[in-house]
Amino acid sequence: MKNHNGSPRLNHHHPANHTRDRNGRRGDWLWAVWLRFSLRDYGFCMAALLLFSLGSLFYQLNGGPPRLLLDMRQYLGESTFMDDHGPPVQKVLPFPSQVIYNRVGKCGSRTVVLLLRILAEKHQFNLVSSDIHNKTRLTKHEQVDLMKNISTIPQPFLYTRHVHFLNFTRFRMEQPVYINIIRDPINRFLSNYFFRRFGDWRGEQNHLIRTPRMKDDERYLDINVCILENFPECTNPRLFYIVPYFCGQHPQCREPGEWALERAKQNVMENFLLVGILEELEDVLLLLERLLPHYFSDVLTIYHSPAFWKVGNLTGTVKKHMPTLEALQVLYRRMRYEYDFYNFVRDQFHLVKKKIGLKSTHTSSVRELDFLRELALQTNDPLDEDDEDEEDDTALEDANNWLVQP
Repeated sequence: MKNHNGSPRLNHHHPANHTRDRNGRRGDWLWAVWLRFSLRDYGFCMAALLLFSLGSLFYQLNGGPPRLLLDMRQYLGESTFMDDHGPPVQKVLPFPSQVIYNRVGKCGSRTVVLLLRILAEKHQFNLVSSDIHNKTRLTKHEQVDLMKNISTIPQPFLYTRHVHFLNFTRFRMEQPVYINIIRDPINRFLSNYFFRRFGDWRGEQNHLIRTPRMKDDERYLDINVCILENFPECTNPRLFYIVPYFCGQHPQCREPGEWALERAKQNVMENFLLVGILEELEDVLLLLERLLPHYFSDVLTIYHSPAFWKVGNLTGTVKKHMPTLEALQVLYRRMRYEYDFYNFVRDQFHLVKKKIGLKSTHTSSVRELDFLRELALQTNDPLDEDDEDEEDDTALEDANNWLVQP
């Protein structure tokens, strides 16, 4: 009998079956590889989708919705869920949105403040005008308190007060932009001298209220006698008045000298957007309108309106007259630092006017002594009713303090 177990048919695989098995194993391997790469690709896609979602959310929180959503909004309509349920749109603030006008006494500041009251209502900015007129020099704690109070005013704001320059950065606070206006130092001094004694044409007797203890011999003291006989009111440090407003709160800022002068000039260049001069007030207002349109737009129209000047016709200082040439020359020498600063500010002001194409009618930067011969009280005192600091006046209230100074 033939042994079938030894036959090739029983002991050997058919070539076709061998090929099929090999293909099957290869298919299983390929399927495993495909499945492995499919899971990896799926994970990659999910990670990319997650990153896209997070990036889209971050972009929306910091800059607005993606362009796709904007296109969809335009297609679907203007109203969206976020319009009805999202946070209110933040107001875009103008720059700068924090302005301080540390106004110098008897330099037309009352005019500017009244203009600002009209402009604040017209342009919807916050105007805060301090009622404190007699404290320009502050202790460290007073400085910090005032700066904190100023910083909490809703923006945009303009804060105004008779106060020497405050350095916010010294106390790690954001520094606002400063503006100011100054005046020919002798004219400023004369305006204050006669206003303290006789007031203005309104007949409100404010000068009597402001200086109730002023004796008649002091009130009617001749300006020439005050200057030539060295009364305290007409000598330094009382004549050193404008520079400290720009120098700052340092005690040395109140001492007439080069240190205070140079520091004041530096602050003008670094911290003041504009310092104008009262003799060219209309140009000052024009520049403020150009530089701060969100505060001063249309200011010249208001300034020239008859209704506005009805208030100013009665504010000129009465009984104001010119000292003798000798007294003026003495006064000029005593105020050399004031005039150095005034000339510096005037030159900078004219430079700004030139840059914007506004022709200046005053080009000379050197003040000769001959100007004293033609000096006239031609600069207006429009609406400026503020007196010098009462803290300085206390030294003059007692008649016993009126001693001849060397």
